[in-house]
Order: sequence, then C-alpha cells, then structure tokens
Amino acid sequence: LTNLVKRSQLPSSETLGYQGEVNVQGEDQKKLDVISNDVLKRALRFTGKLGVLASEEEDTPVDIMPENAKQSEIVIDEGEKYVAVFDPLDGSSNVDAGIPTGTIIGIYEHDENCVVDENCIGEECTEQEAQCLANTLQPGTNLVAAAYCLYSSSTFLVLTLGSGTYGFTLDENIGEFVLSHPKIQIPETSKILSFNEANTHLWDEPLQKVVTGWKTGTGKSGETFSSRYIGSMVGDVHRTLLYGGVFGYPADTKNTSGKLRLLYEGAPMSFIMEQAGGLSTTGTQRVMEITPEIVHQRVPIVMGSKNDVQEVIDAYAAATAEKELVAN
Repeated sequence: LTNLVKRSQLPSSETLGYQGEVNVQGEDQKKLDVISNDVLKRALRFTGKLGVLASEEEDTPVDIMPENAKQSEIVIDEGEKYVAVFDPLDGSSNVDAGIPTGTIIGIYEHDENCVVDENCIGEECTEQEAQCLANTLQPGTNLVAAAYCLYSSSTFLVLTLGSGTYGFTLDENIGEFVLSHPKIQIPETSKILSFNEANTHLWDEPLQKVVTGWKTGTGKSGETFSSRYIGSMVGDVHRTLLYGGVFGYPADTKNTSGKLRLLYEGAPMSFIMEQAGGLSTTGTQRVMEITPEIVHQRVPIVMGSKNDVQEVIDAYAAATAEKELVAN
C-alpha cells in the first residue's frame, strides 16, 4: 500500500483519479480507495484465520475465502476465528496534495455459532446472514487487536493487542517493520488541539467553552494551546499519540452524529489511544462502549491526553446536570 501511495501521482499510474462510483457513505471513490480495499482483502484472505470483513468501501460485510471472494453473501466457515474491520485508505481525498494517509484495522473474534446453511432459501438465508452480520456489530471493548499504518515520511505501523501500544517503522532496506516506539505513552496533559476549527460555531456549547479556554489559556491546565490539524485521522492521531494533545471530530449542527465511522475508525483508534494511556469520548460516552447498529454508523469523537479529554467529559456532565436542575 505504501508503494501504491508513493506512485499514485505519477502520470503513468493506474491509481490516478476517481473510480466513477460512489461508496455506501455517498463519497466519490478514488481508484486508489478501491485498489487499497482489494489489496487488503487479498492479504487477509490468505491468513487462513479470517471469516468475514467490513470495510468503508464495501456496502455490507463480505466473506473473503477464495471460493466465495466474488460473492456479496456473508459466510462463516468452520475454523475461521476472526472478523476484520478496516478503513483501507484514510485521508485518500487529500492524497493528490501529498497529505499523509493511512490504513485503520480492527480485529474481533467471531461467533462460532454463526453458520449459513448452503441449502437455505430466500428469507431463511437472509435471517442467517443477519445473524452473521452481528459479528461485525460489536463494541470496541470486544476488540482483540487494532492497528493503523501511516504512509508519510516513513511507513509507521502502530499496534495494540490489548496490553500497551507499540510503534514500528518500515525499514525498506530489509523489508521488515522494526520496533521504534516501544510502549507508547501519551502525555497526560498537553497544549495542542487538533480540530477543524472552522466549525467551532456549530459545536455543542460545552465543547465550545472548553476549546475557547484552551486557546485563551483559561482552561483547567492553564496552558495556552496551539493548533495542529492535518485533516487525516491517522496523521493527526499519530502526532497526538507521540506529542500529546487532543484530536477531535465532534458532532455539530450539520453532522449531529459526527462524521467518523464508529466500527472501523472510531473504535480501533480509541482502543489504540486508551492502551497508550489516553481517553476517547463522544463527550457523553466512552467510544469503546458503543455497540454499532449498522456497519457504517458515524460517531462524534474527542480523543487524546487523559487530563484534557477529561476536561471535555466534565464540561458535558456539568451542562447535563445544569439542564436537569433547570428542568426540576
């Protein structure tokens, strides 16, 4: 994937431009999105460990076993232990400008009782497939692993298996990822905010007040924050993990549920962040505890340094308490 991204702007590249199709979110698909999606499906197929996957570029979860790879039906075969969810190329809309892009992956265990009878007919099949679909609709607390790859000055792989967060850097001379950031720990307090501040006036009032306090140095920490925002989740979260800070794509009056997808963006990145000592919240709820109702469900997110994110959580809690007091 990193080689595809590097070569994507060459005039001879087959990845230039748009595919001419729209994904299930209503977003124009770049050729690079579709190719990245296919590369990941092929790579995961041959692990022999995976039964079903859900991707930003797929309308529904799909079976990735060779004999069923071109079918849209959801099939779980015996012996396949895991469900993979992923965003194949986060930030692809900015790739033409050389902005860092990345891949986000989450791994769940699948329900061993999920079986689709090959001889089922009509609605009977639909019901069985719906049960298998539930394999992907799990809260982040069920994740067994999460990772992201960042394609930038180097190719970074950041991974958690539920016992800390570790960073690796690709050594292209030997073709291997080398442990470069053992046991990443995000600073508990910071002075960097990473939001699209053009939307500040559309945010919830508690978040507006907290961010204003950070920018004026009147927040809980007393620090005056500076702004660093790439507009690519993987790039912004990677910097936040290493330097500290708060990354957010909150809900606003235009996007009341936020814009990031819970299943394959919000939950895996929240798992990585929490394992590095940070927090991730919608403002009122821990992102990891939300069970998605649909594969492409969106969620508001604020994640990063523990003390700063807690300030956001406290602000929402105080606003809720005040509303209840007025109502009574």
